Amino acid sequence: MSEGTRIADQLRRSQQGAAWHGPAWGELLKDVDATLAQRRPLAASHNIWELVLHVTAWQSAAARALEGQPMPNLAGTEDWPPAGNTQESWRQAVRGLESANQELAAAISALPDERLEEQVSGRDYSFYFLLHGVVQHNLYHAGQAALLKKLA
Repeated sequence: MSEGTRIADQLRRSQQGAAWHGPAWGELLKDVDATLAQRRPLAASHNIWELVLHVTAWQSAAARALEGQPMPNLAGTEDWPPAGNTQESWRQAVRGLESANQELAAAISALPDERLEEQVSGRDYSFYFLLHGVVQHNLYHAGQAALLKKLA
């Protein structure tokens, strides 16, 4: 099994489950509606909806980097896109998260292992570092969402 396949597996587990860390994004969001996603039980924290859009943005940016585009310096609304306010826009956000995860996992699975050591365009680190970082980022924010869900 290639290293890319292993990384892609870990990325999929962050979304679809069968991970030892706890519930993955898909499991966490099954019973979350727009109202719950917008709740802010801690005034100084992001809400679940904002976390979903943030994680989606980073997975999409990593997928574009694998295609050869420079890794953007996500800031402001690129890093933390504004949440919507309807049930349909919430469903779109959840679908966007699932789609970004599937797209990036597929790209990683197809990546020759030799490319993992290549430097990411626009950054001073390798694809190996970036892709492991994206998995870690997904899990970090999934943990936050799980806590926010319990608090709400």
